Amino acid sequence: MLPVLREKLFPFLFLLSISVSVFAQTPPGTIPDFKFFKLDRSSFTNRNLAANKLIFFCFFDISCDHCQHAIDKINKQYNEFKGAAIYLITWDNQNSINLFMNRYGPGLPGKKNVTILQDLNHEFINKFRPKKYPSIFLFSRDKKLMLYDDNPDNLYKFLNQIKLAAK
Repeated sequence: MLPVLREKLFPFLFLLSISVSVFAQTPPGTIPDFKFFKLDRSSFTNRNLAANKLIFFCFFDISCDHCQHAIDKINKQYNEFKGAAIYLITWDNQNSINLFMNRYGPGLPGKKNVTILQDLNHEFINKFRPKKYPSIFLFSRDKKLMLYDDNPDNLYKFLNQIKLAAK
């Protein structure tokens, strides 16, 4: 009986310890190396980030209500985000992303400073260490973390930082 219990209990405890460490994570102080993919499947790395601009990342999931709210707010307040390069990152497939963007962010695709990326290698969580969806980051021109939040109602904080940096 003990080996059966050990077989079932050990994996559970292992997953629990990983889950606890994921939720106790703090975001990196600078933008880590990464490899994501544009919707045309071309590679996109940290070396492809816009130069001399604030870097705004939003890691989202199409089924997340808070993510839908965040993308909708970014879409509606897009003009206030013009001082930053916007990177919207997800694990979702291209068809789902397109439907999601058509519904919640129809004005975002095709904008010069907006790039939609897929995290096909599932790197974002390990490298950026978010707490939950949506994970919203603002990095300075020299790639240092300025602000992190996971509440779309706090997007005003990011907009304030973008405005301050534009002065």
